[in-house]
Amino acid sequence: MIFLGSTTVFAQDAGRYPPDMAERVQACTPCHGAQGKGTADPYFPRLAGKPAGYLFNQLEAFKSGRRKYPPMNYLLAFLTDDYLRQFAEYFGDQRPALPSRSPTEASKAVLERGHVLVTQGDLERSIPACASCHGGSLTGQAPGIPGLLGLRASYISAQLGGWRYGTRTAKTPDCMQLVAGRLTEDDVRAVAAYLADQPQPADPAPSPGGSYSLPFACGSQPEGGK
Repeated sequence: MIFLGSTTVFAQDAGRYPPDMAERVQACTPCHGAQGKGTADPYFPRLAGKPAGYLFNQLEAFKSGRRKYPPMNYLLAFLTDDYLRQFAEYFGDQRPALPSRSPTEASKAVLERGHVLVTQGDLERSIPACASCHGGSLTGQAPGIPGLLGLRASYISAQLGGWRYGTRTAKTPDCMQLVAGRLTEDDVRAVAAYLADQPQPADPAPSPGGSYSLPFACGSQPEGGK
């Protein structure tokens, strides 16, 4: 589960999920790792530390079938929204270390192109920098913008491809579909390689809602991040 997602607001007080939640989420561990920290499998993303609003939106999307992946669609089909919120809040609170980075096979030129797109964008093609929405540290912003670190290049590339071709969508205006649609396949490879090659930041927590303004209106992130 990667890139933009939800307008739901979650309280920051303790006790938002049952005390036995760590046991309840054991079914998620084989694919997403303990505490949602991710595994060596590149196609199952890290859940830990992403904003709870984003995670809830992805769970709801799988439940409703808007995101299509049969195992997730089946697992979530009969769970209530309240239960899904508890899952989202639990994983959003987790802060395990990022998985070890795999050695990149990308060339220096590819990584440099990825660096430019992630940090500066491409104004001539109306492509904003990834950092303009996901933050300078790429850790996201509550409630609906996820961090981009701790993910494998193949997963990032697959999700960007989903946005490009319309197989993954979000609430309109669908920012990621608009941005990804302007990327070439070479752009996608460069961005994915660069992001997967980044180290863990000093503080992996997402920025509070409203910490910075987005470059355009986005249905997945309410105005002011609240």
